[in-house]
Amino acid sequence: MTEWKRTHYCGDMGKTYVGQTVTLNGWVNRRRDLGQVIFVDLRDRSGIVQVVLDPEVLGPEQFALAERLRSEYVISVQGKVMDRPEGQVNVNMKTGEVELHVSKLVILSEAKTPPFHIHQADDVDESLRLKYRYLHLRSKELQDTIMLRHRTVAAVRSYLDGQGFLDIETPILIRSTPEGARDYIVPSRVHPGEFYALPQSPQLFKQLLMIGGFDRYYQIARCFRDEDLRAERQPEFTQIDVEMSFVDREDVMNIMEAMIVHVLAEVKGVKIDTPIPRLSYQEAMDRFGSDKPDTRFGMEIGDVTKHLTQSEFRVFADAVRAGHVIRGINVKGGATFTRRQIDQLSEQAVAMGAKGLMWFSLEENQVRSPIAKFLSDAEMQAIQAELDGDVGDLLLLVAGPWDLVSEVLGRLRLALGKELGLIDDDLYNLLWVVDWPLLVYDEEAGRYMAAHHPFTAPLDEDIDLLEQDPGKARAKAYDLVLNGVELGGGSIRITDRKLQERMFAALGFTMEEAHDQFGYFLEAFEYGAPPHGGIAFGLDRLVMLLAKRSSIRDVIAFPKTISASDLMIEAPSRVHQKQLDELKISLKD
Repeated sequence: MTEWKRTHYCGDMGKTYVGQTVTLNGWVNRRRDLGQVIFVDLRDRSGIVQVVLDPEVLGPEQFALAERLRSEYVISVQGKVMDRPEGQVNVNMKTGEVELHVSKLVILSEAKTPPFHIHQADDVDESLRLKYRYLHLRSKELQDTIMLRHRTVAAVRSYLDGQGFLDIETPILIRSTPEGARDYIVPSRVHPGEFYALPQSPQLFKQLLMIGGFDRYYQIARCFRDEDLRAERQPEFTQIDVEMSFVDREDVMNIMEAMIVHVLAEVKGVKIDTPIPRLSYQEAMDRFGSDKPDTRFGMEIGDVTKHLTQSEFRVFADAVRAGHVIRGINVKGGATFTRRQIDQLSEQAVAMGAKGLMWFSLEENQVRSPIAKFLSDAEMQAIQAELDGDVGDLLLLVAGPWDLVSEVLGRLRLALGKELGLIDDDLYNLLWVVDWPLLVYDEEAGRYMAAHHPFTAPLDEDIDLLEQDPGKARAKAYDLVLNGVELGGGSIRITDRKLQERMFAALGFTMEEAHDQFGYFLEAFEYGAPPHGGIAFGLDRLVMLLAKRSSIRDVIAFPKTISASDLMIEAPSRVHQKQLDELKISLKD
């Protein structure tokens, strides 16, 4: 078979190869039998080229092989590259100006009829595609995406290597901690009754690497979380994990935004102006109703509370009396919306938690609204001025607690932006969100939880709020957002043992609990901890955005379903009783 080893890829074939003899390997993408001559579109990862199987060139024995060919057969062909006949050039193919006239053919592997057409894989049910993922991987769309993922990782590595970062692996079998999402746990055979956990991130280890003096670390890290899944979630995922010493927040953000700009230039040929815009968490929520705002379109949120403090309309009066807010958005040109469309928006707002949605359709010489009669002319004019309303616009208002109103309007804004075609899919809008809340109160748990993680440093001026008013403390944290999707988040870390213990106390830990879970980490601070900070980017999310796919399942070679199952290998699965016995594990019915 050595004489049939590939000399070139299918997608390489072009005018420069005319007259040359080459050997190509690949899959039969399509076979057309024209009676005297058989045409085959031969496919490999680089593309497709047309090959011509002529009995006068091949001879009877070889042509008999050609007649056996079917879709997805794996073959090797050797022959001469020729110009396509006049009038037969295919301008839709990269190789459409040439064809290979085959002199030798070998069938390397036969194939059954696939359960779906490879080139139409995206049109079949996802469960079928996942069951036969190795077949779906042959599709051009998925191969292009996986190769784009490779180029993205290569661009990240080249940038970080050039900035003096070291690629260092951290453990996969670690200690379970109760904070954060649920761990995947792994029983230990040699320590019966004890368990490892799979890492949700390399957080503590990368901080220990800073204490260990490595200064600049990165890792393309596999991480695991046993949590409810969504389109952008998987039980196992990949992070671009970074940490650096002797830096402040500005240093980390400057280096990381340069990395993302480098990746976009290398992978997509997109030039991003720097510095990347920055918004505080408060401003992002005020203007866009989201901590990961999509800034590719306007429709920013306006606050009309101050104009309605004396309103006779009961909903507004009750909101003001309760210390709540009245805020809104302007749907430019939305006065053409039908009553049914407006009712649907109201239903969406109520489903999101709002008590209702007030609307005003600004028409020539009148304002159409079920509540317009309850507002004075001055109030109506103030609302229009605050929201930049003009004839033809639709103003939408929500009253209630600031956080709820912000979320409802933010989600309506995004839904309307998509529905009205206001979003340019060719734009790449990056944004830093800074000054995050350090802690958020969890009503169900009855205590504060870390907004990012417990090792995030508070702003210097907010340290004493840990005891005085934890909910108002802000963090030295930063998230990078691309087109309304959080790419990654990071922070400057706590490096003082006493401050870390105060943080644990604010989270409701007793000192005994903190020392039991993190004693080794707290002790490390006592041996000289440099100031350090870092960030972790979701590689899967980044590639999903670059590839313009709707789910991270589309950018992972072998993903799980929404229920964390692998339909191809049928995992998870039961194990043999002998394995359970060795682990001292018994199962309840």
